[in-house]
Amino acid sequence: MVSLADLRREYSLTGLSEEDAPAEPFTLFAAWLQAARDAEVPEPNATTLATASKDGVPCARTVLLKSVDADGFVFFTNYGSAKAHELLENPRAAMCFAWLPLERQVRVAGSVTKVSREESEAYFRTRPRGSQLGAWASEQSVVVSGRAVLEARLAELSSEYEGREVPTPPYWGGYRLSPSSVEFWQGRPNRLHDRLLYSLQRELVSPAWSVVRLSP
Repeated sequence: MVSLADLRREYSLTGLSEEDAPAEPFTLFAAWLQAARDAEVPEPNATTLATASKDGVPCARTVLLKSVDADGFVFFTNYGSAKAHELLENPRAAMCFAWLPLERQVRVAGSVTKVSREESEAYFRTRPRGSQLGAWASEQSVVVSGRAVLEARLAELSSEYEGREVPTPPYWGGYRLSPSSVEFWQGRPNRLHDRLLYSLQRELVSPAWSVVRLSP
């Protein structure tokens, strides 16, 4: 068996300089996300979402980013889920995007709010029908006696909504993470990686982003 301590890879694809950094982080994020899509990285919009309880107990899981703009990073979930309960108690979170074939990582941290009901319903209408029915069939994070229960519930709902539009569950919707910091990481040789950190300067009359280089 290969020792984990012996697993190493030298990073040498490209670099990241201050000259590559636009005034705000969203333009660079969009370019990196597109590069991941062009490189056919599996699930390029997948991100590890970290939340914490009111007591500071952390929890992390993978979710899918569904939109991003200057207002923040949006994902959707069941409002009865564990992550939703944690966000209710402690409305701050972090995301980590890892595009390993490109030797890149982006870390995002900030405050989280629910998106509007209209935005949640608009996105729900774009989901595959099976996913729509699945949102009704699953009480996310609740203990279930077996998969057969879920399959039976899905069959009931398929029959109930046959020939009809599936409405958005009242307990399902989106969250927006509005970042206060965004860090771009590019792997480099000898573990001297490039790290550029954007921080939102809220104290200014017109909030702006500062960019600094971090030591690897």
